[in-house]
Amino acid sequence: MTKSIKIYIGILVLLFSTIVAVEFSRPKPINWTKTYNETQTIPYGTYIFYNELELLFPSSKVIDIPRTPYEFFANQYDWENEEYNVKGSYIYIDEEMQIDDVSAQELLDFAEYGNTVFISSSTFPETIQDSLHLEIDIKYSFTGAADFSLANPEFANDSIRFKRGISNLYFSKVDSLSTTVLGYQEFNFTKEVNFIKVTHGSGQILLHLQPFAFTNYNLLTKDNQKYSSSVLAYLPDESLFFDSRNKKRDGLSASPLRFILSQPALKWAWLLSLVVLLVFIFFNAKRKQRIVKVVKPLENSTIDFTKTIGNLYFETKDHNNLITKKITYFLEHLRRSYYIDTQVFDDKFIKNLSLKSGRDIKQTKQLINLIAHLRAKPLCTENDLLNLNRAIENFHLDGSKSRNQ
Repeated sequence: MTKSIKIYIGILVLLFSTIVAVEFSRPKPINWTKTYNETQTIPYGTYIFYNELELLFPSSKVIDIPRTPYEFFANQYDWENEEYNVKGSYIYIDEEMQIDDVSAQELLDFAEYGNTVFISSSTFPETIQDSLHLEIDIKYSFTGAADFSLANPEFANDSIRFKRGISNLYFSKVDSLSTTVLGYQEFNFTKEVNFIKVTHGSGQILLHLQPFAFTNYNLLTKDNQKYSSSVLAYLPDESLFFDSRNKKRDGLSASPLRFILSQPALKWAWLLSLVVLLVFIFFNAKRKQRIVKVVKPLENSTIDFTKTIGNLYFETKDHNNLITKKITYFLEHLRRSYYIDTQVFDDKFIKNLSLKSGRDIKQTKQLINLIAHLRAKPLCTENDLLNLNRAIENFHLDGSKSRNQ
C-alpha cells in the first residue's frame, strides 16, 4: 500500500468519524415529513390510527392491501355470480391519492356492489371526481387556524381546531341528488364543505379532504381523537380493507444499509465516501488501464437457421404443426411479458390481456377466438396459417404503436 493511498484512507476515516460524532452529539430533530405510514410513530405517521381500528370496530377484521386496489379486488370478483366475494370498507389515507385509472374504476365498482369506500386525501383521481360529479377548490386567502365540525348534531361536541398541517381545499361543487354533506371546515369565518357521502349504486363513497386528522400528532393533541372517531362512525362494522402505505417502502426495510440510509448524516457520509472512492479509482485506472484486445464477435446464424426450418415445414404442407408451434410461442410470450395464466380462454383472461397489453378488447377477443378455433380444427389449411400469422403480427404491431405514443 502506497503512502498516498494511506493518506486517502486516513482522510476518509477522519471525515467519517467527525460526521458521526457531530450527528450523535446533537439532539435528533423531529421528522415532520408527511408520510401517513401506518408503521411510523413520527408526527405525520398513522401508527396510532391503524392500531386503534380494531378497538373502534370490534366486530371487524382489518385486512392490509399490499397491492393496488385493482390487483386486490379484481381477484375477489366472482364473474359467474357477478358479485364480490368480500364485503366491507376500503380505507385510504394519504396526502395525495396516487392510483391509476384502472384502480380508481375498481373502487367505484366495489362501492357500486354494496360496499363502502373511505378516502381521506387532499386530491382524488379524475376518474372518481368525474364519475361522482365533484369539484374541489382552494382558498388562497387562508391564514391561521381552522375549525372542523360535523353536520350531524350528535357530533356537535366533537368539533376541533387545527393550527398546523391542514390544507385550504374544499368541495366547491357536489351532486345534490346523490351527495350528503357530513362535515365542514371554517377558514377566516368562511364555512366550507370538507366531508361528504356519495351514494353510488348499492354502496357509498366517503370523501374527506383533511388526512391530517388521522395522524399521530393530531390524535395525541387534546381531545382531537373524538373528531376522528366520529368521522369513522359512518363506516359499517364490517371487514376493513386498509390500503397499506408501507408498500411503497418495502425496498428500504430489507436493505442491509437501512440504518445508515435512515440517518441524514450517515447517509451523506456514505455517499461522500463512494464519490471519493470512485474518483480515486477513475484517475488511477485511467493511468494503468491495459490495451483492450479487440475480439471479433461470433457470426449469428440464427436467422438463416430459422428461415431453413420455416421453409421445410411450409414445403411439406404441415400446416397443423406450424400453427401449433406458432400458438405455443405466442402464449409463452403472453406469460413472460404480462404474467397471466393462458390455460383458460374466458372473458376474464381476455379482459386482463387487453388491459395489460393496451390492445383494443375487440381485437384481443378476435385473436383469442381464432386461436381457440384453430386448436380445435382437425385439419388446417394454408389460409388458416396465413390468417393466424397476420392476426398475431397485427397484435404485436399495435402494441409497438401504443408504446411509441
